[in-house]
Amino acid sequence: MARKPASDTPDASPVADFEQSLDALEQLVEQMERGDMSLEESLAAYERGVGLYRRCQTALEQAELRVRLLSDPQEPASAEPFAAPDA
Repeated sequence: MARKPASDTPDASPVADFEQSLDALEQLVEQMERGDMSLEESLAAYERGVGLYRRCQTALEQAELRVRLLSDPQEPASAEPFAAPDA
C-alpha cells in the first residue's frame, strides 16, 4: 500500500509543508516562464500557484506563532510581531 505524502496528513510539520509547497511553487513558475502552456493550462497553473502561495503563508504564520509561544508561553499575545524586511 502506498503512503500518502507528509503534506497530506493532518500532523504534517508546517516547516515541511512550507518547503514542499515552496518547491512546487518554484517548479510551477519555471514551467509558466517557459511559455509552453496553453491559456487554459496557464490559468490552471496560476490557480494552483495561488493555492501553494496560501499554503506557504499559512505555514509561515504557524511558525511565527510557535516562536511566539516559545518566547513567552504565558503571554504569547504580548510578543511583538516580526518586522518585515525593507526591500
